[in-house]
Amino acid sequence: MIASLIATLTQLFAPWNELYANSKVIESLVTSLHLVAMMIGGGIAIAADRDTLRATRTSAGIGPDTLERLSGTHRPVLIALTVLLLTGLALATADVETFSKSPAFLIKLSIVALLVINGAVLVTTERQLGGGAPVEAVPRLRRRLRLTARLSLALWVGTVIAGAVLVNAG
Repeated sequence: MIASLIATLTQLFAPWNELYANSKVIESLVTSLHLVAMMIGGGIAIAADRDTLRATRTSAGIGPDTLERLSGTHRPVLIALTVLLLTGLALATADVETFSKSPAFLIKLSIVALLVINGAVLVTTERQLGGGAPVEAVPRLRRRLRLTARLSLALWVGTVIAGAVLVNAG
């Protein structure tokens, strides 16, 4: 069943595979967009994670200004993740057979999925802190915010490593 699905997808994306394989311009453009989105999205997220970790060191650190600044990072990171998803799909559909057999590809997809889930938890936690959470909930929310920032850092790094393994090991 999986073999027939891979064969169907390979046939479906054959025109894209041929275009991609025969055009260094398209190959370079897709790869460059993928890397630039990773650099921008990951860079903004890592900087925000650093700010979050700094701000949550002290009890006075998570104020409205900090939360507003952190909130302002979500849109560009989501745009970058969207570009990453689209260019990643373009890369994967350019060689369905290779990517479908690659454990590194599945690992990278899993890390990206965890990154999105972690981002959703981070946004929810920020909103709870900014929405006047009960005083007794604040320490728990601050710990959660620190954890999501740490996880975000690890997952962005993991995504880069998995991408490098994917390119070099197939």
